[in-house]
Amino acid sequence: MSNTNSTSQVNPPQHQNRQPGIESEMNPLPIYESDSYKAAGKLKGKTAIITGGDSGIGRAVSVAYAKEGADVAIVYLNEHDDAKKTKEIVEKAGVKCLLIAGDIGDEAFCKSVIEQTIKEFGKLDILVNNAAEQHVQQKLEDITSDQLVATFRTNVFSMFYLTIVALPHLKASSAIINTASITAYRGNPTLIDYSATKGAIVSFTRALSVNVAEQGIRVNGVAPGPIWTPLIPATFDDQSVATFGSDTPMKRPGQPHELAAAYVYLACDDSSYMSGQILHINGGEVVNG
Repeated sequence: MSNTNSTSQVNPPQHQNRQPGIESEMNPLPIYESDSYKAAGKLKGKTAIITGGDSGIGRAVSVAYAKEGADVAIVYLNEHDDAKKTKEIVEKAGVKCLLIAGDIGDEAFCKSVIEQTIKEFGKLDILVNNAAEQHVQQKLEDITSDQLVATFRTNVFSMFYLTIVALPHLKASSAIINTASITAYRGNPTLIDYSATKGAIVSFTRALSVNVAEQGIRVNGVAPGPIWTPLIPATFDDQSVATFGSDTPMKRPGQPHELAAAYVYLACDDSSYMSGQILHINGGEVVNG
């Protein structure tokens, strides 16, 4: 019987000394789309905002939404080259793409994101709260107040800021999708504050879903396991990156495109009777919740 906790090298050792990471500097590059994916116009005529949409999971979701017919507003911090590439890919699908750069931890910026999107597209149907930051610390006492506040601002406060301003524009059948994490369910000893934010996101998703149910707005989440995105080499040391994801039952990290269809499902009418739920896409990890 194999030991699912064993680790082995699955990618070359690498590290990026900055956050957010840069997708174009990763080796190998993440796979953001699959040749086997067949679009069916499930989001035709819709408009979506995707935070962290420049790379990683966000890029995969942006591309999938575009293929399904949605115009996309991509919100990102400062990874301009990654964002421009994603915009080019999205527009090749025949839809419009708006790039909005700034810090989602800033309440005023979040307000401007919604305003710019409405000005550009005239409507909003889908809000994907996906962007996040994380910082490794070996001990709880090593987490500074500045780090704690920054992590919660980016990962949790931003969801409140954006959702509050977005709600007046969301009509019945609209969808809010929040990116949680497997760390909300099993924890991570070196990402304690990050794990706490992801637990908060799960609770936010469940509570908000009940709050807006009578308006016909659905709120769901996705809890990824280890996914090969720029956040990984930007967070962990080179040896940890080399074995990242090898301790899952599938013995590898997931690729961004392997989550995209879940975000399409949660955004389209196929999930019309689903709200307050979290989808687990994590390489076979069995978790409660």
